[in-house]
Amino acid sequence: MRRFDHGGDVYSNRGVKLDFSINVNPLGMPALARRAIAEGSFSAYPDPECRELRAAMAKRLCVGEENILFGNGAADLIYRIAAYASPARALISAPAFSEYERAVLAFGGEVVEYPLNEAENFCLGYRFTEAIRPPISVAFICSPHNPTGLIADEEVIQAALRSCESTGALLALDECFTELAGRKPLAPKYISSRSFVGIGAFTKTYAMAGLRLGYIVAHGELIEKIAPFGQAWSVSGPAQAAGFGALASAEYIAEAQAYIKAERPALAEKLRSLGLTVFPSDANFLLIKSDIPLYWPLLRRGILVRDCSNYSGLDGRFIRIGIRTKDENEVLVRAIEEVLLHG
Repeated sequence: MRRFDHGGDVYSNRGVKLDFSINVNPLGMPALARRAIAEGSFSAYPDPECRELRAAMAKRLCVGEENILFGNGAADLIYRIAAYASPARALISAPAFSEYERAVLAFGGEVVEYPLNEAENFCLGYRFTEAIRPPISVAFICSPHNPTGLIADEEVIQAALRSCESTGALLALDECFTELAGRKPLAPKYISSRSFVGIGAFTKTYAMAGLRLGYIVAHGELIEKIAPFGQAWSVSGPAQAAGFGALASAEYIAEAQAYIKAERPALAEKLRSLGLTVFPSDANFLLIKSDIPLYWPLLRRGILVRDCSNYSGLDGRFIRIGIRTKDENEVLVRAIEEVLLHG
């Protein structure tokens, strides 16, 4: 794979019948979000300030409207953070979501990798916080972590923030999978710090990957400094309408959380029974290690999984799968069993 390839590339793989390579809400987009798109009129330019959506999100998170900035997916906002911090020397765990590195490099920065230990299930520990020292100017933490799905210990996050505050660095906490892991975002707790920015996305939580809708939560002064690095109409009218409809879907998140909480361990146990290493996860996806490469044999069977060979610290033995419906998960298990038996 190329260094910055991601999952979800069904366009290069036209024979895909089931896409396990993405890690979005298995319940699909909320009905209110779909209705908002179908009934909307989008002939006018979208609101560049996302006022209605920002007000709804501020109420949801119990923060001020000035503490929220929306963008064209979380990736757009990661690039804005990197642009604001440029030229940055960024501390990033390995393995990790590659857009952190890609964004930092795009603005002339340098990446310092902090290797996570497979023997510790790639858990982020206090040693990461000790690595936040000059000339590190921005540190990225993903919780739940991508690709492992593990939630970072809040005490580790707090220690990282203290290190950033004492050295003048910025802590960027990516919580795109937090709600699907059954947790509330931590970002609202830390927005009084000018060294903190939280990252979230409707992409995963509300299965809106194609609409591109992300947000950051931070101190108002930091929001004002990061915002100019994006274009005026970065969030389309349909994305804003769908986002507002999603936030009005009161029972949707609880239903998704309950389903994932039950289905994740059930699927993990079935995969372990096949002899695979399935790493602990708190999120809606699983990191798997197999002595027999699985990516290409599964693709030949019409199933796309996330090839993790381009994650720093991983190789072709690792794949990541998103949790889908029970029936679809059963199809995956049977396909993997067939690969392990017959290749």
